[in-house]
Amino acid sequence: MAAEARAGDEFDVAVVGGGLVGVATAWGLSREGCRVVILDEGDRAVRASRGNFALVWVQSKGLGLAPYAGWTIRSSNAWRGFSDLLKQETGLDVSFQRPGGFHLCLSEKELEARANVLKRLHNQPGIVDYKTQILTHDQVKAMLPDIGPEVVGGSFCELDGHVNSLRLFRTLHAALNARGVAYRPSHRVENIVREGGEFRLTTTQGEVRAAKVALAAGNANMRLAPMVGLDCPMKPERGQIVVTERLRPFLNHPVVTLRQTDEGTVMIGDSKEESVDPSGLTIGVSATEAERAVRQFPLLANVNVVRTWSAIRVMTQDGFPIYDESQTHPGAFTVCCHSGVTLAANHALTIAPMIARGALDASLVAPFSARRFHVQAAG
Repeated sequence: MAAEARAGDEFDVAVVGGGLVGVATAWGLSREGCRVVILDEGDRAVRASRGNFALVWVQSKGLGLAPYAGWTIRSSNAWRGFSDLLKQETGLDVSFQRPGGFHLCLSEKELEARANVLKRLHNQPGIVDYKTQILTHDQVKAMLPDIGPEVVGGSFCELDGHVNSLRLFRTLHAALNARGVAYRPSHRVENIVREGGEFRLTTTQGEVRAAKVALAAGNANMRLAPMVGLDCPMKPERGQIVVTERLRPFLNHPVVTLRQTDEGTVMIGDSKEESVDPSGLTIGVSATEAERAVRQFPLLANVNVVRTWSAIRVMTQDGFPIYDESQTHPGAFTVCCHSGVTLAANHALTIAPMIARGALDASLVAPFSARRFHVQAAG
């Protein structure tokens, strides 16, 4: 626990945010030999890491920003090695599976619209070449025998998968603890200044000093980034999830709005609401989600719902990640994205080593810097 023992609360890197993006980045930094502290609000935080849908998803990623497709595929391909490393360190299995995933359509109009989206995606200049197939009802049924007659077809991508995200979160914290990373809950960061070549972070529990700082605080990055000369425009939205009782295994492939967990429960979620209240549950939204799920898989009609919840998505203004380093405050970085589960492998194995070296690769900053919003505004 060398990081804890170090006098004066001085660290190589302070990671602000103890959610999935923050802990994946912190774990990666610890693998690079950095003394790391995680400053977290704790369980009071609006934590998307405990309310997400747990997909490791590729299809549809990149429409409007072609490099995002390649970045997502890179993480999907790295995920098996990432999960294996975590298991070696902790003995815990995060149940990562990549059998390929579906986007199901309930009308010919939906299927046509889906095909058009994929065509636009794959026709973009600079898009990485990967296959997403449009399948008929019979082709889908051969892989998902329990679909209902209203499913006219759908798209399938062999790179899609899912994971037990709560176990992933626990596993990363276990790995961090074993590595001696300092975890400081109830340390909401109120101010950040750079003095004498180091960052001084004022928290609700006192000051912490570090040579570098990585802002991985989700929607709170909007407040924190300007303190270090950066920008992180966000647009939080609420999503709701319905969870059923445990069922016999019937769904061997995740669907973008519905998946069966390794424990047998079925998670259903497909809502987007402009809200920052994580405690709100709208019965009409849950009912609509459930109704569509039953149309896709009629066997769900008579199962019991055991849990429902809502969570606030970490969402940038355009939905794409923001990775930046500060010119005015050297050593300050932002790591911000919606797909914290999908991109966890990249954050741990690619971005963390860059931060440890002291600079993000230009090939990463070029498409994902928040400067893109300034260009849009000027245009």
